[in-house]
Amino acid sequence: MFKATVIVKRRPKILDPQGKAVEQGAKLLGFNNVKNTRIGKYIEFFVDTIDIEIAEKEVKEYSEKLLSNPIMEDFEFTLTEVNQKEEVK
Repeated sequence: MFKATVIVKRRPKILDPQGKAVEQGAKLLGFNNVKNTRIGKYIEFFVDTIDIEIAEKEVKEYSEKLLSNPIMEDFEFTLTEVNQKEEVK
């Protein structure tokens, strides 16, 4: 079994209105050195297989088809082998 961690980010040339709003709020709170805030998504899940190639393929397809918008976002992922006891935590 593998634990997948996926990070989805807007592409650098795509406007990030949520990041801009957060950055404006930061300035109102006195964080004047904060620049270029970008907001992304962090997703964790388990893939129930012992074959890392199957896990990689499934995570890639899941991320492309459901977790990200391929027109505006990029994603990266890591896989960590775990035993079933760790999954319950």
